[in-house]
Amino acid sequence: MIELDSLSCHYGDKTILNNISLKITNHLTVLGANGSGKSTLAKAICSLVEFDGIVKIDGNDIKNLAFKDRAKIISYIPTKLEVYDRYLLVEEFVLLSRFAYKSSFFDYSNEDKKIAKETLEFLELSYLLKQPLSSLSSGETQLVLIAQALVGQSKIIIFDEPTANLDPKNSKIIAQRIKSLKEYHEIILITHDLNLASYIDSPVFFIKDRKGNYFENDFFNEENLKEFYEVEFNSLVLVYD
Repeated sequence: MIELDSLSCHYGDKTILNNISLKITNHLTVLGANGSGKSTLAKAICSLVEFDGIVKIDGNDIKNLAFKDRAKIISYIPTKLEVYDRYLLVEEFVLLSRFAYKSSFFDYSNEDKKIAKETLEFLELSYLLKQPLSSLSSGETQLVLIAQALVGQSKIIIFDEPTANLDPKNSKIIAQRIKSLKEYHEIILITHDLNLASYIDSPVFFIKDRKGNYFENDFFNEENLKEFYEVEFNSLVLVYD
């Protein structure tokens, strides 16, 4: 369980999130307009940005957890992969998430490499094993980011705009993968994609005016959508099943 107590985030003099308290007992989808603070909330939960207040995971203050212990509990998958070594291979990249488990100054173990290989097989990405990250398509890149998170075997996985800039076919693939992971992991989804959010079918936390509104299971109706997005909606949807 993730507990947020009076969480606030600021960039300089600008307040992005103000005094948010929330208990995430299983899965969650975070919605809101551009710049509302969705990604900031995700990064605060992982302690990737400075924040006021308290974030606890299973009763442990996130700020008191060592880096390796935190990495074993929670993974953050960014919207875009920043590649600093264009020749880094997919196999090498996914293995990086085993860093929290390996001994200092030693190479990754055979068990680490086995987990990486089996995860790529599970996601049907074995053909990319020896490919450099710079050669991947957008859809392949997003799947490899998921693979890295799974190789880390963290309990909680945060997806930040996983279908951004993907075509409908790849969006469908990513959506199906994320939904299947709900059986084994706690999933927090940050998205603008209402089709995806509805398909994933988790409680919704809508951020507006630096605050949040929580909906257990009744967010997706015309009244709510019009109120929070301030526009009319029609029934055009992408079928993920």
